[in-house]
Amino acid sequence: MVVGCGALGNEVLKNLVLMGAEHLTVVDFDRVESGNLSRSVLFTKEDARQGRYKVDVIAERLKAMNPRLSIRTIRGDIAYDVGLGLVRQMDVIIGCVDNRWARYCINRLCMRAGIPWVDGGIDALEGTVRVFVPGRNCYACNLGPEGLKDLSRRMPCSGVIRREEAAGKAPTTSVIASVIGAVQVQEALKLLHPELLASGQMTSLCGRMFYYEGAQLTGRVVDFQAYDADCPVHDRWEPVRRTSVTESLPVGDALAVLRRELQSDNLTLHLSGDCFVDYVIRRDNDARKEVMLPGRAVSAFVEQDKELSGIPFSGLYQHEYRAVGDDFPYPSLPLSALGIPPQDVLYVSAPTGDFYMEMV
Repeated sequence: MVVGCGALGNEVLKNLVLMGAEHLTVVDFDRVESGNLSRSVLFTKEDARQGRYKVDVIAERLKAMNPRLSIRTIRGDIAYDVGLGLVRQMDVIIGCVDNRWARYCINRLCMRAGIPWVDGGIDALEGTVRVFVPGRNCYACNLGPEGLKDLSRRMPCSGVIRREEAAGKAPTTSVIASVIGAVQVQEALKLLHPELLASGQMTSLCGRMFYYEGAQLTGRVVDFQAYDADCPVHDRWEPVRRTSVTESLPVGDALAVLRRELQSDNLTLHLSGDCFVDYVIRRDNDARKEVMLPGRAVSAFVEQDKELSGIPFSGLYQHEYRAVGDDFPYPSLPLSALGIPPQDVLYVSAPTGDFYMEMV
């Protein structure tokens, strides 16, 4: 799986197909813009003019390179739209994202699934590559106080490009994307051959960081390993059991199926990826406005609503659910309306223990 289809993702995907990869899953929510064209080999001016989604263009161009390629595209956000059950099918994930929050979310999924991942980052003529393997090192454990604080800041690649260009700077170049993307693919392929790593014929970047600086042509490998036993982010979700529940099933029916499969009359389905908001209340007059959306969509809802637009978020109270049970007042809502993506793993607690149930 490759997450992110910007300059780095273009290079990684191109290299993977040239190296013979025939089963890929690609995740990105962005559209092609003119600012992508000087550093993204798979995009054209016409793609930008039409504002095509990056994953759609990627699939088309890669299939042209190798018609045997099986490629699955997810036009969505790694934080919310990729089910853990799908992640569990991967051999390795390559992160080509541009912010700490996206890396944190990739890391959380990989740690829960027990899947290694390769991170890459680029800026102007600098770039880094790191490898994270569950049980050995963890991205979240490497974040200091400032890094954790920065998780709330998020700007997509297009925003970074516009900001840098407005300041008269080159946000990044095709050259650095080529260098870092090549190293990422090299490290990912090593992870597919653990026997070569075990024998010492190859060395992995796991627990280390490759740093390249093009202006002065310097490169080095430094230690980059942290693994705090108390970190909740790298808790492995196991054992995983299969369930016949799908994301289209109503909440009430899903709970009934889970009760039958787990042989428990009392259970709770935890919304581990997001919350569900049924309404917001204005703090100044207690007026209630129905929302019925996952928490991530509330901000856009407020901005577009005529009655709420212009009210700062601090002026609203958000009524939310982070877990649902038999007392959930909207049993006819499908699980997808709560923000649960396809092929996710449901975290369910019952008197007999906690269970991880993989949806079909």
